[in-house]
Amino acid sequence: MAHDYDLFVIGGGSAGVRCARIAAGHGARVAIAEERFWGGTCVNVGCVPKKIMVQAAEYGMWAADAPAFGWEATAPKHDWAALARARDAEVARLSAIYKRLLAGVNATVFDARATLAGPGEVEVNGTRIRARHILIATGGTPARLPIPGAEHGLVSDDLFTLPELPKRVVVLGGGYIALEFACILKGLGAEVEVVYRAPLPLRGFDEDIRAALAEALTAQGIVLTPDATPTRITRTDAGLMLTLSSGDAREADAVFFATGRVPNTRGLGLEAAGVLTDARGAIRVDADHRTNVPGIYALGDVIDRVNLTPMATATGHALADTLFGGRPRHASYANVPTAVFTSPPIGTVGLTEAEAAEQGPAEIYVTRFTPMRHTITGRAGRKTLMKLIVCARTRRVLGAHMLGEDAPEILQGIAIAIVAGATKEDFDRTIGIHPTAAEEFVTLRTPARTVG
Repeated sequence: MAHDYDLFVIGGGSAGVRCARIAAGHGARVAIAEERFWGGTCVNVGCVPKKIMVQAAEYGMWAADAPAFGWEATAPKHDWAALARARDAEVARLSAIYKRLLAGVNATVFDARATLAGPGEVEVNGTRIRARHILIATGGTPARLPIPGAEHGLVSDDLFTLPELPKRVVVLGGGYIALEFACILKGLGAEVEVVYRAPLPLRGFDEDIRAALAEALTAQGIVLTPDATPTRITRTDAGLMLTLSSGDAREADAVFFATGRVPNTRGLGLEAAGVLTDARGAIRVDADHRTNVPGIYALGDVIDRVNLTPMATATGHALADTLFGGRPRHASYANVPTAVFTSPPIGTVGLTEAEAAEQGPAEIYVTRFTPMRHTITGRAGRKTLMKLIVCARTRRVLGAHMLGEDAPEILQGIAIAIVAGATKEDFDRTIGIHPTAAEEFVTLRTPARTVG
């Protein structure tokens, strides 16, 4: 049976656009549909606008710290509307670039919702289209907790459409989105409390990093409420009232649900095509990102594996090369570096101490210090923590973790060494750049402990 396209992509985010663009470059007939915004979550309501707001908050701290270095500075005053204009202009610019990239390779672009109509068939604007391969890359969507009054709360997307800064904010959740939002809002002038179920925030990260971040957030005036579960949100004359499982309640102007994201698969027509999902709605795929239905693939947050933009683009590129480039390959999910843009930020790659201990004996190297800048400013909560995890048998560095200023920039370079299989001795014979925080990674000589 004839096909209208070699590849039809549902979703115009990082995974979908990269796969479509590379496939078209290989000569495939490609179509792609996006119903909301080109560039997906990252460009529009995630990485990009969030990082701009992180940077905005940092300027306030720098202004407050400037007198310690001899600068005469008046108390800074932030203009929320000016930030919003600058942020939204950059988001619009990047979103337009995504669409132009597709036009540049002659892909057919649909500004519309596309759904599966059956194996090998997609429906767009009431028209059925046949494709030899179909890629589902519809990303994820923020979720609210199923509690009374949940409709009064905001989700992460809403931060980027708020007309003004709320003065009293409660953020629900202990993951990276919750903590990044808490730091942004606090840095821009709000009173912030974070409520989460675990004893420490950032479940899944290294324990030393989790504890150090909790200490840093508290030092900057963010109220942490661990071991707590929200049970109700009520609208009052003064704003909102949040009730916790302990019976405690607090008033707020805004309550943010940062309690996780779910795969965006609802109403996609998966049943019509016979595509299987797990209990959370994530599409099930094999190592080649094939679903259970021949010719249908899924990538990115919709499979709920490693939900990071660079991972989505890497797998999208690999799939296009595999299907149309005559070069079958995979993008590895091992040793994927990531960052948390809190204040201070986190960079991490490889195994945590707990994960390394499960695999066998590992040496743990740790250092903690006040960076030079803050020996002058005296700002609380700015200590740097750096940590290396080393296999005691092979001497390979299995993991690196850092909390501190410039951590994401530093860990990108460390990640290259870890992916390449560098040993502790490779680190030891590397000369440090002085004076930097980064040099500490090559001057760690004595293990703090051995585990496993």
